[in-house]
Amino acid sequence: MSEEILINVTLMETRVALIENGLLQEIFIERHNSRGHVGDVFRGQVVRVMPGMEAAFVDIGLERAAFIHASDIVAIDADGFELRDAEPRTIQELLREGQSIVVQVAKDAISTKGARLTTHLTLPSRNLVYMPRSQHVGISQRLEDEEERERLLEQLKTVLEQEAWDERGGFIIRTAAEGASAEELAEDVRFLRRLWTKVEERIGRKDGIKAVYREVPLYMRTVRDLITPEVEKIRVDSEQTFSEIRQFLQDFVPELDTSVELYRGDRPIFDLYGIEDDIDKALGRQVKLKSGGDLIIDQTEAMTTIDVNTGAYLGSRNHAETILKTNLEAATAIARQLRVRNLGGIIIIDFIDMQDPEHQRQLQRTFAKALEKDHARTTITGISQLGLIEMTRKRTRESLGQILNKHCPVCEGRGTLKSPETVCYEIFREILNVARNYENDVLLVMASQLVVDRLLDEESDTLAGLEELIGKTVKFEVEPMYTQEQFDVVLY
Repeated sequence: MSEEILINVTLMETRVALIENGLLQEIFIERHNSRGHVGDVFRGQVVRVMPGMEAAFVDIGLERAAFIHASDIVAIDADGFELRDAEPRTIQELLREGQSIVVQVAKDAISTKGARLTTHLTLPSRNLVYMPRSQHVGISQRLEDEEERERLLEQLKTVLEQEAWDERGGFIIRTAAEGASAEELAEDVRFLRRLWTKVEERIGRKDGIKAVYREVPLYMRTVRDLITPEVEKIRVDSEQTFSEIRQFLQDFVPELDTSVELYRGDRPIFDLYGIEDDIDKALGRQVKLKSGGDLIIDQTEAMTTIDVNTGAYLGSRNHAETILKTNLEAATAIARQLRVRNLGGIIIIDFIDMQDPEHQRQLQRTFAKALEKDHARTTITGISQLGLIEMTRKRTRESLGQILNKHCPVCEGRGTLKSPETVCYEIFREILNVARNYENDVLLVMASQLVVDRLLDEESDTLAGLEELIGKTVKFEVEPMYTQEQFDVVLY
């Protein structure tokens, strides 16, 4: 499996693409005027406690107040460390309005929802995650080799003893630490100790609401979190970014064979690899499958639904084999689309109905295996009686569509417009309403060109009958700035 990372840096934004076997798997976008805040630590102030929701709103200096649930508040002792096996407490016992609180952003603000917060602070490095308020030492579940897990845990305990780590604090060994040496873990421990000391100093300064720790820029997070032995090459089109990434790799992961290249070509790097086309396709509803079938993906506030269709594919065998082939291809394509589009929350997938239990099991195995590569945590159910697979995918940032698109001001996010016929009938009802309430002999209708044309053509007979009924003359005026749904009926 060959992987590449492409990094495109401009004055406006940074974009990172993860390529696997020539196909785009994930895209990350960070606009410099609206950076995300996941991982940032703030000292904020509680502005509202809501007992009915067991939650509170916290002002951390962002546009909207952030949200924290009682379950995300770690019970701490007098020294500021986590209490183990503490009894659950109500939000009124944990927080009060006006209280100062140190929090970390777990999820960015999405749509109309503010950021989601936690008091369970974590600071990441290349191989470790430091938890300053915990005493737990653990390892990522994604590391499945039992021998490697034991080796890393033993090495970390030895390092902590050698480094005279007398501070209370826990660690999680990250997936990226697979194969790491004791010296690499020691470097991370020393780095995290220095980092936490600086963060503590900033927290101790009582100077109001502020950020006390900011995550590194996108391109550095990408190298830190996504770089694995499978990544053969990193290509960057910015000289400064290239130098920083190369220095990071030399300092922290010198054993990796990953090459870093500075791209100087005339053609934009994303155009060269076809990433711009992939991004455009990821903003559409329909995804074509090689077999001729397709996916229809609809993202709403509540959930995302995905419908699988055979389309033009007829197959060369029996009907059941045709459906199985389409479903298996769709399962792999859906797993990729979830990553490319960064779809999160509740996802309902309507595969084509299959009667054979073995075919259903085969589909579930294929889909589960395709999701193993996903960096986001996913949970899937079996095929329901209605032929649906329900799943959840952890959402920490906005989807690709939410970053790049905005609601259409004409349809207000519905995705459809009222037909000219419907608007004409709304106008007729408004004319009747105005005619009953005012005595003017002439009414003026202002509407879009398409609607006025229909009123004077297909609806002319209805209009003549309406004028006779109300005993008034109706005139029309095209308003170029009106959308298809907008109109006004005024006295003339």
